[in-house]
Amino acid sequence: MRGKSHDEAMAELYRNDPALALEVINNILADGDQAELMTVLRQLAQTVGGVQAVAEQAHLNPTQLYRTLSPKGNPALNSLTAILKTMGLRLAVQPLASAPSAHAA
Repeated sequence: MRGKSHDEAMAELYRNDPALALEVINNILADGDQAELMTVLRQLAQTVGGVQAVAEQAHLNPTQLYRTLSPKGNPALNSLTAILKTMGLRLAVQPLASAPSAHAA
C-alpha cells in the first residue's frame, strides 16, 4: 500500500485546519523564505483541486504555474494575487510591531 507524499499529507492537514495554513503562510512571509512559501502554496493548491485547477481559475498557464510553485519560483505580483484568490486568500500589509508610526514623520 502506497503512503501519502509529504505534499499530500500537508494538503490534508491544511484542508482540515485552514487557520494553521494561514499561520504557516504568515510566519513564512515574516521570515521572507520564498522557496518555503512556494512549497506551501503548492500544497495549498492541492486543497482546492490541484495546480491544474488553480491555473484554470487564475487564468494562468498550468506549466508556468508548476514552475512558479517550485522552490525556485518567483511569481509576479499579479500572478501571486490570482493564485491566492483562487485559494480564498489575499495579501495584506500590516505594520511591524517595532516600526514607528507612518504619521510620526
